[in-house]
This record gives sequence, C-alpha cells and structure tokens, in this order.
Amino acid sequence: MRSFTYLRPSTPAQAIEAMADGGPGARFLAGGTTLYDLMKLGVEGPLRVIDITRLDALAGFDTSGPRELVFGALARMSDVAADRRLKEDYPALSEAMWKAASQQLRNMARVGGNLLQRTRCAYFRGGEPFACNKRDPGSGCAARDGMDRGNALLGASDACAAVYPGDWAVALVAFDAVVDTLSPRGERSIPLAELHREPGSTPEVETTLAPDELIVRIRVPRSEAGRASTYHKIRDRESYAFALTSAAVAVRLSAGVVAEARVALGGVATRPWRSPEAEKVLLGQPLTEDVAQSAGQAAFAAASPGVHNAFKVELGARTITDALMIARQRAEQP
Repeated sequence: MRSFTYLRPSTPAQAIEAMADGGPGARFLAGGTTLYDLMKLGVEGPLRVIDITRLDALAGFDTSGPRELVFGALARMSDVAADRRLKEDYPALSEAMWKAASQQLRNMARVGGNLLQRTRCAYFRGGEPFACNKRDPGSGCAARDGMDRGNALLGASDACAAVYPGDWAVALVAFDAVVDTLSPRGERSIPLAELHREPGSTPEVETTLAPDELIVRIRVPRSEAGRASTYHKIRDRESYAFALTSAAVAVRLSAGVVAEARVALGGVATRPWRSPEAEKVLLGQPLTEDVAQSAGQAAFAAASPGVHNAFKVELGARTITDALMIARQRAEQP
C-alpha cells in the first residue's frame, strides 16, 4: 500500500490551490478510470489526490448554442453520448463516445479526463524489465525492436512510437475544438490540435498542460458539416476494444461536390491526427468511392510502419474510405 492524502474541494479555485500546494506529487481525480488503472500498474504513485467530482459548475454541457457546443470537463461520457441534439447534429462526436468504452466506464468517465488517458503500449503498461521512455525517461523504447503491432505509423520518434489511445479527442480535433483551462495564472484556451504533443525526445511529456493546470471545458465551433459526419472504428473485437484504426470524418456537399471536408485519424498516431492531405484530395471533387480511396491513401502517404504494424497502412486507408461513404449517405439524406 502507498499512502496518499485525499482532498475534495468544492470550487475550481480550491482545486487549483490544492494542486499548486501539492507540487509534482498531486493528481486530479475525476472518474478515475485511468488514474486508478495507472496506480495499480505502478505508473502513477500520487502523494495527494484531489477529487474534483463535486465541482458541479464543470458538470454541465450545452449542445444548443448558435455558435458553439460547450462541454463541461466533468460531464459524464454516457450523458454526452446520449444527447439527442448531438446524435442528430454531430453524430461523429456521439459515436466516438459510444464506441470508446463499456456502459459502466461511460457512466464514470468524464469528457475532460478522457482527453488525458495514456497509451496502451504493452511496454509502457508492463514496466520492468522492458525499457520505456514514457515510464522511465532515458531507458529506451523496447517497442522499437519488439512487438510493435499496436504502435504508431505517424508522429513517432526514435524515442517513442506509442499510439494515443482515445476516440473522443480524435473526433474533437476534426471539428477544431478548443480546450479551456484554469491554473494559478488564470484561464487560457488551447486548440485541441495543440493539446497533445508528439514524443520527440521527451515522450514522457504528453500534453502542453502545465502540471497545475485543470481542464474546465471543451468548446466545439458549429459546422455545417456536422450532420454528415461519422466516427468509424476498426478493432480486434467489436466489444469496446481500442482502435486498430479509426477515422472521424465530416463533409459538406454543394452541387454534388465536396465543399468542406474534415478528416482525423485514431489508432495510428502518437496524438489525435488531423489529415489536411486527405482533406485536400476531397475538396472540389464528387464524393465517389474512388475519390474517397485516394483521400485515404493520401492520409497515410507519410506513414512509417515498423515490423508488425504495416498492415495498418492499408487498413487505415480503407477505414477512411468507408467513413467517407457513410458521411456521403448522411449528406444526401433530406
């Protein structure tokens, strides 16, 4: 057993103060579906746990606003996924939640914490005797000469090729979401595309958040492409597994051609990955299966496969193709 102090603040300001006072050994606790897991694995060993689940000001969400959707960081995944307006206006966002986890986990997990879940790389989770720069900086990356089936094709470095595991963030990055945070220095807003870092030479630093910074809300600008969107996820088993490949896509058609396109990838990169290359192929073209296939191939043109994950290049391109065909059907519905 490792002892730690437990605090339950009643306001966001109190939570930030408790985190600042706790120093590097302090952690926020929301649903706990990631933190508890990492504590059991020995990855995390907090000295102070700050329970923020009673911060009711961060628990609501609004999908009816004229300019943007707003999700409090402590909104439950299950409540967001089931929201009628979201399912109708932005099916990709709802589907990313439904396909992310079991109902039990969705009832506990919160949308802000979901953004910060850590990789499922077996070497990261397994620990010694395997080297992992995320877990023990400077120790090396066992996946580079080991089993790399689940590792990244995009955004990897010599120090790390671990895949970002989430679904929600992939859908959000397709819609230019913004994350609002609070710290002792005040509030700031971070484009979600800039929240997660590629590993580079410091893979243990996974986000651009400061250690004492709390996500308080997520904002998504409204888009006409929202209704013709989908989150398509391919996995080893249908029941709540992590993605081998996934795609969040949205399109707007005008006179039969693509006037707006959004394509983001999951399961294949070290962070939620937007693909401007795929979007460029689609713009101004009729959304045929051939064009969709070309977009999928463009998304993986810069992929760097290893020994066991090269199959993801073709699988990922086909995932994008299938997602675009689903989006086309939705765009053509009256």
